[in-house]
Amino acid sequence: MRYWVALGAAIALSACGQRAMLQPVEGASLPPAPYGAEVQPDADDLLALDPTAAPDRTVELRTRSEEREDDPFDLPPE
Repeated sequence: MRYWVALGAAIALSACGQRAMLQPVEGASLPPAPYGAEVQPDADDLLALDPTAAPDRTVELRTRSEEREDDPFDLPPE
């Protein structure tokens, strides 16, 4: 029984994706253009991430486990 419920939930969630271009709701408009901008950004421009919102990783991830060094400030609660 649980298998069928989990399978049904997985199928329902996989069908939630939006495949059409985003458009404002009828009667509504896009937000006003930013101060000083010469053109009104469209929906795709508004959805693009700013580089500061999703910065590139600049550090290399550890590839294997390593022992932690002793931390003198890692004290138990009083």
